[in-house]
Amino acid sequence: MTGVVNGRFTARMDDPFVVFIIGMRINNLLAVRKWLPTVRAMGPMLRELYQHPEKGFLGGEFFLYWRGPALVQYWRSFEDLEKFARNPNDPHLPAWQRFNSTVGSDGTVGIFHETFIVERRNFEAIYSDMPVFGLAKATEHVRAVGSRETARRRLMRRENEPAVHSPE
Repeated sequence: MTGVVNGRFTARMDDPFVVFIIGMRINNLLAVRKWLPTVRAMGPMLRELYQHPEKGFLGGEFFLYWRGPALVQYWRSFEDLEKFARNPNDPHLPAWQRFNSTVGSDGTVGIFHETFIVERRNFEAIYSDMPVFGLAKATEHVRAVGSRETARRRLMRRENEPAVHSPE
């Protein structure tokens, strides 16, 4: 079980942050020349972001679902995310322009994104017997004990008893 951290953990982030979910949907599986370049465009963007944390990217997780890839990303601010998306010197804007000129709205490839601005301490997360993952990987991975033991405690900072006691 490589990388598994035994026990219950949560994420600690005391500042506001942004959750950005982005992905694509392959609508026509046979249109490889349309969707493959779209898939390949994400690698250079992620390399740039991981090599330059000053751009505000905190981290992310990659997922595959039946019709394509998706990423959950964590950003320091919406302004940082928008600056990266619109900067002609970063890899996103040229990839976006290429997508619009080669795929456009022909229906072969769908793209989506959702953006959530999370105000200070208005989130909760739990990771039990998992590798360091998600928001905890992008921020700080801490034990889910005491004031962090239950979802209500983590989110609302109110006391309550666990519905099921955690294994030791």
